[in-house]
Amino acid sequence: MRFLCLLASALLLGAAEPKKPNFVFVLIDDMGWGDFSCFGNTEAKTPNIDRLAAEGLRFEQFYVNSPICSPSRCAFVTGQYPQRWRINSYLEFRAANEAKGNAQWLDPRAPSLARTLQAGGYATGHFGKWHLGGQRDVDDAPAITAYGYDTSLTNFEGMGPKLLPLTRKPGDQEPKKIWADAERLGGPVTWMNRTEITTGYADAALKFIDAAAAKGQPFYVDLWPDDVHSPYFPPLEKWSPEKHRIYLAVLEEMDRQLGRLFERVRADPALRANTVFIICSDNGPEPGAGSAGPFRGSKTQIFEGGLRSSLIVWAPGRMAKERIGGTDAASVFAAMDLAPSLTRMAGLPAPDGLDGVDLSATLLGGTSPVPPRSLCWRRPPDRKTWAPALATPQPDLAIREGDWKLLCEYDGSKPLLYDLAKDQGETTDLAAREPAVVARLTSAVLAWHRSLPADNGPALGAASGKAGAKKKKK
Repeated sequence: MRFLCLLASALLLGAAEPKKPNFVFVLIDDMGWGDFSCFGNTEAKTPNIDRLAAEGLRFEQFYVNSPICSPSRCAFVTGQYPQRWRINSYLEFRAANEAKGNAQWLDPRAPSLARTLQAGGYATGHFGKWHLGGQRDVDDAPAITAYGYDTSLTNFEGMGPKLLPLTRKPGDQEPKKIWADAERLGGPVTWMNRTEITTGYADAALKFIDAAAAKGQPFYVDLWPDDVHSPYFPPLEKWSPEKHRIYLAVLEEMDRQLGRLFERVRADPALRANTVFIICSDNGPEPGAGSAGPFRGSKTQIFEGGLRSSLIVWAPGRMAKERIGGTDAASVFAAMDLAPSLTRMAGLPAPDGLDGVDLSATLLGGTSPVPPRSLCWRRPPDRKTWAPALATPQPDLAIREGDWKLLCEYDGSKPLLYDLAKDQGETTDLAAREPAVVARLTSAVLAWHRSLPADNGPALGAASGKAGAKKKKK
């Protein structure tokens, strides 16, 4: 009898234990804040993503931690500022990485959201772009699975099995192979029409989800498509000589190809009740392609257009019902906050030393204000200028505190100060009118900058300035 009572108690306790949520993290490449139609795009339609927004929550003041690919992705993976691991700009050829002050790859000793979840019983998979080591001539980087993923499928910028693109333009008789040398960075390799390659990653993620669901295992999935990064290869019937039109066609096609995976989760009652989708972009749009909405700047810039990302969180089974379909226009937070937040949702302890904070309640529609703090940025060391798109020298550092945003040089000179509550487009510089605010924020951002490993931004910035001056004389 005593045994039966103990067994019944154990069963009741087991039934009461909250089920770990599943996570699907969709990280789009080089998409602007204003590119989803649910964020105001009137030139293209993204109905599948819009549906998730209508059943979830949109966040208008979400930031990435760098305006360029590799460091932005590093912050999502680690929950830390990417400069801590010397991931300062996009990773490329070995010599170029050294010139920028970059590491050759993300140190496997860095914190990893996937590793934390894997240790907590999750099935973990990465499908799509990696760009944190293993590209061009860097062929000795760790495999993606070294960072806590059970399985991976990537493109030409990661070690391990991969999908590589076959491309066709109007008039091409045969498809062409690009990035063919990436075959040496891991296999097996599948060649696939670039126009449909998001489907390849989504199908692999679907297979992984089905396997985990069949075992009753919680899962964490990175679905990080190549889209909507250039070069653009829309369906041939949607080809256009105009860069912006081609970009919009790729955007719509990406949304269509993601729809099958979204619907698989939405249509399954068990998955719908216990899955969290996170959808955003890694940085602002390439100039001339996507739209940053009302914000100034684009990819590589630390103005708002390079840093703000349109975040959608879908979790109808876990989200506050009264917030579903709504917009959070007030919460200010960043990519590095996702790792501790998802860890908390999973009921697991976060690693020590994260720069991000737990905002799980905010992501699920809670109304508690985000704790006040500063967010800081450093420009990519090689992007003081980016001709011809950005010929004007760019600020080096930025900090946001409350509604104030300050940008300045590495030594604190040339400050620009904006009140984002009144001037989200960063059009009116208030530095001369607010010297006390300038002094306080300059001191804070310089202290942050000096606390991190240095990159080669000052030297590369000086070199680009001399090159520009020489060009003007000619």
